[in-house]
Amino acid sequence: MPKSLLIIAHAPSPNTAALAEAARRGAAHEDAGGLNVILASPFDIVATDLFAADGVLIGTTENIGYMAGATKDMFDRCYDDWLDRTEAKPVGVYIRAGLDGTATRRALESIIGAQRWRLVAAPLMLHGDWSDTYADEVEELAMGMAAGLDAGIF
Repeated sequence: MPKSLLIIAHAPSPNTAALAEAARRGAAHEDAGGLNVILASPFDIVATDLFAADGVLIGTTENIGYMAGATKDMFDRCYDDWLDRTEAKPVGVYIRAGLDGTATRRALESIIGAQRWRLVAAPLMLHGDWSDTYADEVEELAMGMAAGLDAGIF
């Protein structure tokens, strides 16, 4: 049975939808190992979705200096159910930030630490004006994460 990567991406705009699609494309790339890739909105996530995944990639926007409300809503609903049941889960993060994304990164790192998940790379910060390179960076992150899961590195 192939391993699975759950991509939880808040995508309220065409640009963030392009990032979510880039994550899906990277994780599903033929060089990434043939994982089962699931792309979902944070609004659609329930606790059991994470139990079934071998790894998770979280994509969020920065809103008013904090993570998107959709991402926070997911944690509000699922956090307690995940405690002590998802330890060592490999996790990647990308943040589309209009400002610098610092508070969003800190909040997510705090949650990841409290859940005892394993952050597989430093959070990918996509800040400032939109750049066409952002989708490539997210695709590379997702492809690397998927390949690492497939190889048993994460």
